[in-house]
Amino acid sequence: MSEKNAEISCSVFQKQEPVIKDITAKINSAKGVFEKAELAKRLQEEADVLLSCPDYDKKSTDCNNCRFIANIRTKTAGLIIKAKKLA
Repeated sequence: MSEKNAEISCSVFQKQEPVIKDITAKINSAKGVFEKAELAKRLQEEADVLLSCPDYDKKSTDCNNCRFIANIRTKTAGLIIKAKKLA
């Protein structure tokens, strides 16, 4: 199965996506849960930029895809932060 990079036509998303991908890569390479949790807080902050977008249009497929992706990233970050509390 080939992986295609779908593009979301939005300047806010295009600006945030490289930042979010960088933080995600750092989380994946971090060794301990405490380091991962600190990075996860940053991930939440960056995803919140997308979730609070003033240009959000519920009729736009790009906006709905962006919001879906941002929600998943926020939930993932939340799970990492909860894991720190359990450690």
